[in-house]
Amino acid sequence: MNNIDPQITGMAGEFLTVGKLFKKGLQASVTFGNAKAVDVLAYNPVNNKNYNVQVKTLRKKNCFLIKKENIISDHIYVFIILNDFERDEDYYIINGSDILKDPNAFFGSSYAHEVPSSMPAINLGPLKDYKDNWRLFE
Repeated sequence: MNNIDPQITGMAGEFLTVGKLFKKGLQASVTFGNAKAVDVLAYNPVNNKNYNVQVKTLRKKNCFLIKKENIISDHIYVFIILNDFERDEDYYIINGSDILKDPNAFFGSSYAHEVPSSMPAINLGPLKDYKDNWRLFE
């Protein structure tokens, strides 16, 4: 299964995220469309809060392609490594505002040069502190 459609990978991450939010007691829905600004809409009935969620999914460990300019401070970002079918997924959950507070830490050398990388990405290393950080939805 080397040539899996990237759209399937992305949708897998979105549905897995919705499933996790359901398990936490939230209402959640995948938004469908090609140019969507939000991947998942969630609502916590306990605290009466709505959440805009962006999901970035990879099949194996790598960096997550995303531009700093596309990070929205009041969105929650769920970065997922799907891993092999036999292994559980790895989830890294972080507020957009936390990424924007220290973009150099998250993007590494993507923006370190006079001409930024044509494929800026968030590195996995700085996300380790946000593993399974589902409390952002409480």
